[in-house]
Amino acid sequence: MSIAYSEEVSNMCCVAQGPNHGPSPLPEEGKWVKAKQITDISGLTHGVGWCAPQQGACKLTLNVKDGVIEEALVETIGCSGMTHSAAMAAEILPGKTLLEALNTDLVCDAINTAMRELFLQIAYGRTQSAFSENGLPVGAGMEDLGKGARSQVGTMYGTKAKGVRYLEMAEGYVTRMALDKDDQVIGYEFVSLGKMTDFIKKGDGPAEAYEKSIGTYGRFADAVKYIDPRKQ
Repeated sequence: MSIAYSEEVSNMCCVAQGPNHGPSPLPEEGKWVKAKQITDISGLTHGVGWCAPQQGACKLTLNVKDGVIEEALVETIGCSGMTHSAAMAAEILPGKTLLEALNTDLVCDAINTAMRELFLQIAYGRTQSAFSENGLPVGAGMEDLGKGARSQVGTMYGTKAKGVRYLEMAEGYVTRMALDKDDQVIGYEFVSLGKMTDFIKKGDGPAEAYEKSIGTYGRFADAVKYIDPRKQ
């Protein structure tokens, strides 16, 4: 490429460059790498983005090998349209270089913001796999979801007048809350929707699958009173 110089610069004398030791090394998958181009970047990391009205958020997980996104996990919350945007983004991202992904419309502001935040983390070597030799295999994002392959979601609601309601925990959909004699929460009952669906797919009837997927947490059995957090 021919570079044009102004007359002022062309007429300047040359001054030799002193320090020229290249970029600072980054920790990448158990190695110290002086990254000079996109293909020098590898790592797995997570990040969160949000949309302009801040009505929803996206947690994005990328597994990058030699500058190319090999795996993407897109988790969203708070906006119904964002789930459909996530479906498109999960198809768009794999196979793109980090630079392509940064300059690609990922449909939703929150997902685009998450991509920007992850680019900064990865480009500066702040990844989850920075000191893991050879990094993490493709599939690590799916393993992060656990056996049920469902996002870990917590949904809690509270009012000054009526107190707290547990609606969804990482374990699953909360069906009952356990209260002691002072009406304080001491545990809860939940249904693991992932397990229940798996039981049904294997041939169990819905009622049987439901019963097999119920679990409790805390001092549930010691409760004086049980309430349905959605109805009571």
